[in-house]
Amino acid sequence: MTTLDTVLPVIFMGLMGLAMLAYVVLDGYDLGVGMLMLRASDVEKDTMVASIGPFWDANETWLVLGVGILLIAFPKAHGVVLTALYLPTAVMLVGLILRGVAFDFRVKARAQHKPLWNHAFFAGSTLASLAQGWMLGRYVTGFAEGVLPTAFAAVIALALPAAYVLLGATWLILKTEGELQRRAIDWAKAAWVPVVLGMGMISLATPWASETVRERWFSMPAFIALLPIPLTTALALGAVRALLNSSRIRGKLCWVPFVLVIAVFVLGFFGLAYSLYPYVVMDRMTLWEAASATNSLVVILIGAAITVPAIIGYTIFAYRVFWGKATPLSYG
Repeated sequence: MTTLDTVLPVIFMGLMGLAMLAYVVLDGYDLGVGMLMLRASDVEKDTMVASIGPFWDANETWLVLGVGILLIAFPKAHGVVLTALYLPTAVMLVGLILRGVAFDFRVKARAQHKPLWNHAFFAGSTLASLAQGWMLGRYVTGFAEGVLPTAFAAVIALALPAAYVLLGATWLILKTEGELQRRAIDWAKAAWVPVVLGMGMISLATPWASETVRERWFSMPAFIALLPIPLTTALALGAVRALLNSSRIRGKLCWVPFVLVIAVFVLGFFGLAYSLYPYVVMDRMTLWEAASATNSLVVILIGAAITVPAIIGYTIFAYRVFWGKATPLSYG
């Protein structure tokens, strides 16, 4: 194998990982806000939707990018992954479509129809989150069959929406004021407990569900080198809980819980990436076995060199322009 044969698949694996991490973090908070919709008053619902309005559609660009890289850079793996996850992928798409329709219709609907679209927005967000959790659980186990892999996927299917709710609540702490911000703090406190329990169960179950993961995490000296990941995650979650009990997050520190929860997601991503590498499909297909021809990857890399910076630049620009506290949406 030449250097390009070796390096290009790694580059595209990194780009795909970056895209999926960006999607989980960015679309994760607005899915979380969607799942909190039914807990708020009508005026608060408008503010919640306004807090994600300028961002939510663009956030899904990262999902398109990640799946697109999987399709064109790792076509063999794409067939295996989407064949195994056909049903949950369909459920996720239904949820995302329902959420998109509800988002546009609720702000223009008559007063008597607005609750319908609020419920649809909640349902779409919940469906998409549950499906993504199930897909992640099945992917981590390499699509293994049996009771234990299925139970593992079910736990992640419940844990990921809880994490999205925590992320969404901390986003609302950052973006809102007054009574809604106070309620967002209470929602974050309620979500914190299942997130901690879920992450603890997943951390214990993952090595048990996969012999490959168990060998990588618990062999020496890798165990010592990787110990900062769970320790830092625990510290970040503890700091989030401490801040939620402090009145200071209703002022200048309102951004800190959101950043800390993002840090938890990033640490989890690095732990997962270490567990999976170099497999695109766990224990079945490495990234070099699944990759497209080198000449094709060179052409794809040129396109990615243009597309990825453009998406990053637009994302930064959008968040910079619409930064600050949210106010209810209004249409002329």
